[in-house]
Amino acid sequence: MGKLKTRAAIWIILAAALLVGCAQPATGSDDLAAHPIRVVATTGMVGDLVRNVGGERVEVVTLMGPGVDPHLYKASADDVVQLQRADIIFYNGLHLEAAMSEVFERMQSRSRTVAVTGGIPREALLPSDEYDNQFDPHVWFDVMLWRQTVEYVRDVLIDLDPSHASIYRTNAESYGRQLDELHAYVQSRAALIPEDQRVLVTAHDAFRYFGRAYGFEVHGLQGISTVVEAGAADVQQLADFIATRRIPAIFVETSVPQRTLAAVQSAVRARGFEVRIGGELFSDALGDPGTPEGEYIGMVRHNIDTIVTSLRGEG
Repeated sequence: MGKLKTRAAIWIILAAALLVGCAQPATGSDDLAAHPIRVVATTGMVGDLVRNVGGERVEVVTLMGPGVDPHLYKASADDVVQLQRADIIFYNGLHLEAAMSEVFERMQSRSRTVAVTGGIPREALLPSDEYDNQFDPHVWFDVMLWRQTVEYVRDVLIDLDPSHASIYRTNAESYGRQLDELHAYVQSRAALIPEDQRVLVTAHDAFRYFGRAYGFEVHGLQGISTVVEAGAADVQQLADFIATRRIPAIFVETSVPQRTLAAVQSAVRARGFEVRIGGELFSDALGDPGTPEGEYIGMVRHNIDTIVTSLRGEG
């Protein structure tokens, strides 16, 4: 019954969007050279990526702001109108925006929809521990893996707007160099922690790519998706691990309720060990616009600095 209600709501929203579209049709690709490309991006990471590659040639609307969990996000009527008006829609893919998949399918007939992870070879992806034949969508935590989306977005924009190809190539090359520097920075910071102390415990299992790339053992209270909440057994199991390994700090996330790790902290205390909250990490959403963490590079730098400071006991 719940699925039927959800589908009915989606159809109502789509119908409303199509009515708006009759009055304001999307501009055809032949006209794109004459005006900035109207882009709708789902997450902050995707929006920031497209802005860096598209530069002055794109106007980007991002649907999911700071603190928003994309695993649970459902499109509003206003979102669908924005999607319908877009020249192109960029989203993460790999089922990160699972609740919006049906909307994307319906939008394909009106606007081009592109999953930025489509440019990453499948052999480079980590399989999902929760769902068969699916992958972990949190690829942005491996900077070099995320760098591959730069070239992919560049090529998509060139295909859409070939008369400005040189702009997209120049921007992509410049941003790629910045990501190379970011990757080196994360490596240098991670190296400050002895290998046997590189244990990252977070609210949900979003950091597996980070762990693989930078040599961290990663544990999340919830799984890859936050759709299924952690139970009492999950809390007790993680508390046992923390107390046994004497992990000094665990980390909350901006897009996941803090009560989940507060329960773990209490359970660890009951075992005679005190683990502190090491700080707040950005996982599935960027920070506030206008702050360093409101952009991908600033978010990654904040995360590694917070992790290193806390695990080294410097905070």
